[in-house]
Amino acid sequence: MDIATTPQNPEGNTEIADAAPTPKEPPLIRREDYKPYPWAVPNTALQFDLGLEKTRVTATLEVERNPAAEPSNELRLDGDGLTALGVKVDGEPVNDWSMDGPDLILTLPGDKHEVQIVTEINPSANTQLMGLYASNGMLCTQCEAEGFRRITFFPDRPDVLSTYSVRMEGDKAQFPILLCNGNRTAEGDNGDGTHWAEWHDPWPKPSYLFALVAGDLVANSAPFTTASGRQVECNIWVRKEDLARTDHALESLHRSMKWDEEVFGREYDLDLYNIVAVSDFNMGAMENKGLNVFNTKYVLADTDTATDADFDAVEGVIAHEYFHNWSGNRVTCRDWFQLSLKEGFTVLRDQLFSQDMRGEAVKRIEDVRILRAAQFPEDAGPLAHPIRPDSYREISNFYTATVYNKGAEVIRMMRSMVGVERFRKGTDLYFDRHDGEAATCEDFVKAIEDGAEIDLGNFRKWYSTAGTPVIKISRKGRPRDDEDDLIFTQVLRKADGSEEPSSFTIPLRMKLFGNGVDPEERLVILEKPKETIQIDNHADAISINRGFTAPVIIERHVSNSELSILAREDDDPFARYEALQELALNRLVSAASGTLSDEAEAGTRQALVRAFKAILTDDALDDSMRGELMMLPSETYLFEAMAVGDRKADPGAIHAAREALKAVIGRECANELHALYDRAEKVAHDDPAGRGARKVKTQVLVYAAAANPAKAAELAAHQYDTADNMTDRQGALMVLCGLDCPEREERLKDFYARYKGNDLVIDKWFTLQALSLHPDVIAQVEALAEHPDFTMKNPNRVRSLYMAFAGNPQGFHDASSAGYRKIADVILALDPINPQTAARFVSPLGRWRRIEPGRAALMKAELERIAAAGNLSRDTYEQVSRSLDG
Repeated sequence: MDIATTPQNPEGNTEIADAAPTPKEPPLIRREDYKPYPWAVPNTALQFDLGLEKTRVTATLEVERNPAAEPSNELRLDGDGLTALGVKVDGEPVNDWSMDGPDLILTLPGDKHEVQIVTEINPSANTQLMGLYASNGMLCTQCEAEGFRRITFFPDRPDVLSTYSVRMEGDKAQFPILLCNGNRTAEGDNGDGTHWAEWHDPWPKPSYLFALVAGDLVANSAPFTTASGRQVECNIWVRKEDLARTDHALESLHRSMKWDEEVFGREYDLDLYNIVAVSDFNMGAMENKGLNVFNTKYVLADTDTATDADFDAVEGVIAHEYFHNWSGNRVTCRDWFQLSLKEGFTVLRDQLFSQDMRGEAVKRIEDVRILRAAQFPEDAGPLAHPIRPDSYREISNFYTATVYNKGAEVIRMMRSMVGVERFRKGTDLYFDRHDGEAATCEDFVKAIEDGAEIDLGNFRKWYSTAGTPVIKISRKGRPRDDEDDLIFTQVLRKADGSEEPSSFTIPLRMKLFGNGVDPEERLVILEKPKETIQIDNHADAISINRGFTAPVIIERHVSNSELSILAREDDDPFARYEALQELALNRLVSAASGTLSDEAEAGTRQALVRAFKAILTDDALDDSMRGELMMLPSETYLFEAMAVGDRKADPGAIHAAREALKAVIGRECANELHALYDRAEKVAHDDPAGRGARKVKTQVLVYAAAANPAKAAELAAHQYDTADNMTDRQGALMVLCGLDCPEREERLKDFYARYKGNDLVIDKWFTLQALSLHPDVIAQVEALAEHPDFTMKNPNRVRSLYMAFAGNPQGFHDASSAGYRKIADVILALDPINPQTAARFVSPLGRWRRIEPGRAALMKAELERIAAAGNLSRDTYEQVSRSLDG
């Protein structure tokens, strides 16, 4: 995923080179410097002679001058670790080409030419998993963002759209299945143990959407009939032993195709839709036109090996990649600064789909929890950037929660302001205007503006400004009047804690509660630094930002009694959840800060216990929603709430306060918790209510572990032993992993023995231990790193152990600094193997400025140690330097 110039492979060999030593200051790529590429490439023909150690690629490009660009005779073709074995122009060999770093340069005098280049690559040596690489005996590709240049020399940028024709040849025994983008047009046997297949994709696409897969695979197949009556052959390709776990993925694909026709009017446009599951993959999945390549984690699922959350993830990611067929493929992005154009819009589409499949309330809470855990900290730290960045050194570092999740929230706000029907008019106009084009974020906003007939001039600030707006709300009485003033002040809080007035367009749904007040919800749209509205002074409680209409932080003084009213009476499920979160948040931040008085402690404890008992005994409440309401604010969310202004977060104090509150609730609500558990335990797995029952059972165990560890160990061991599904088994083992008891070791051994050889489930085994509350978690992680099943070369396995540990506040923030040192060691060891994955471990260390001085100095020292190591990849260099420089 290399966009900057790097030195040519000094050996001059035909293998894909490892990442070259990084210059001290990698080039800065700026959005304002964008220029159209001087040559169009209307057609590309590729010939692959496939082999695991040697693959020969012959690329034939039809090039013609681009009338929209500045004229140039130079044809610069991006490369990365490649050597050209032969170059032809218009059928004749040429020798007057040159190399500029990794790029191949040709001078072309005419208006149209045919350029042919031959390269050879070694897929087995490609540990970066970008371009063409080997995975468990098969060949596959990952080209987004800049992996195609590791396959052949090409203008590897998203605004160069080409129609691809591909011929693949390889050993029939080794590669019995040959797949590519588009439709298969021909296939045959060479009679010498090799065979071939030809593919053609009629839809012009950028090189990042190219895909190829060759291997010994089998398919779960079922056709889908489109709204217009066409039959589409749908296939989920996996290894033979995984076939039984693909039904859910195939059903999810069919549901996605039907939903997109009904909700967005988008019909699929090829005769084939192929999904291939790959065990070595840097990301979750890739939307290559007609040939999606997926991490096995988001394809394989059955009740014995996958949790309810895993089933949801498979459905959501399948939908996300399918929806990209229109929001990303048919309309792609002009340059990588526009990444949120396709990703933010498609995340919103998959969120809306999942809401329709599983219920809006719980899905909305889940999405906001992810936003607050991942994106809010990003916006408040040194890696903050707008959803449309202005510059980068390595584009792979901008596949972030800001671009994806905040990008989705920004588009959701437009939908909230104009309504579903007008939003649909805007998206229809967007697709009509830009089908077959490389578009920009501005093109999308303009289409919504024109289609929905709304002025979004001020709204555009969301695309160009980093940071999370803070809305400060105060209520002021008006003498001798039946109305009060509700005053909204919006500011943008910077990473250093300072604030400046802001004027974002912010839609907030709100509703009043109280005797005699207007019960109707209203939509308030803020656009100024300070605004005032009038409300009925009889309102006992005010519900604001219902449904999380805007991705903002709300700061207001709300009494425990008002929060209790909202927790009991609010008819918006998210607002009810939010009231409970705020009730707990206020207590936890005060406790962690050392400012919780005895009187406040007693008052908040009483309010929280009363609220929890109401949740636990509310027969009208669905258990899936009950499970969400039972969850306390995460330690990450508490960190963000505590680290405001000059106040620094103390991870140790946050952890202690949260564990103490869990124990209080576990003791005070013991009867209600265990009665709920007993009821939920009687619900059968295949009962429609089973999903919610499983969720509340795990939550009960969490509180029991804090209040009565011995009882929790007994309950969890029993749940593990009698479980007939992975959700119950994993929930029980999660709780046992945090306890120092004999039941823990016994069940860990059983889990490993039961699932040995199943990579995805063994990933869970690593993760549960790395995330545990066990006092010896650091030593356990060190021991797991020496386990025979652990490897640094598989991204899933690396993340299962080390990313889980980096997300474990107790272990990662251990006062000894051993957690910080461990993650720094991982970054240094992983960077030469897989820079993209290594760079993603930097951000936990990058939060050092917002942490109390002792730990901050230790975190900074580890970042400085990484920076001093030298020879870092561009990926890691950029993340470390930004984390240190701010």
